Amino acid sequence: MKRNVIALTLAVLAGLVVARPASAHCDSVEGPVVKAAQAALAAGDVTPVLKWVRDGDEAEIRAAFERTLAVRGQGADARELADWWFFETLVRVHREGEGAPYTGLLPAGAEVDEGIEAADVALVSGGVDALVDDLSSRLDAGLRERFERVQALRAHADESVEAGRRFVHAYVEYIHFVEAVQSLLEQGAGEHAPAPTHAH
Repeated sequence: MKRNVIALTLAVLAGLVVARPASAHCDSVEGPVVKAAQAALAAGDVTPVLKWVRDGDEAEIRAAFERTLAVRGQGADARELADWWFFETLVRVHREGEGAPYTGLLPAGAEVDEGIEAADVALVSGGVDALVDDLSSRLDAGLRERFERVQALRAHADESVEAGRRFVHAYVEYIHFVEAVQSLLEQGAGEHAPAPTHAH
């Protein structure tokens, strides 16, 4: 249980504490939301995508789906445009439901966070041990690195204002890292991760 919590912690922590250029998983045309949309359009049945939106957003998605189906029969170009519009609408509404911004769909081949990709691989394989081991080791390394940096700078923090500021910068980063981990450990598995309070 503890190992699973650590894995979940680091997976979400990557998006809270460490600035990374990797894309958001659900924003990709290769992500699960667009794949569900493709399946729904192929079958002419909106049901596969409804799980990706909140109850209150279902009517919007149903209406968008019907409009897309109506336009798809007007030729290849119309079909391509209609499909893309539906993908964007669905992903936007899904992201809004997560409380996350939508900045457009990422094309095929766009970089996806390796931790997120590994999480999907674990689901497909049916085994989480490799993912737990990898994320646990990365959490351990990240915490130790920040701790050791603070300790080293702390010894010289009073030598000058500049040295003191270097210590404070490292200290704040260290505290925010721990704060984000603690917040994740305290919440239930079905809750979205809260943003760090940045009290320091």
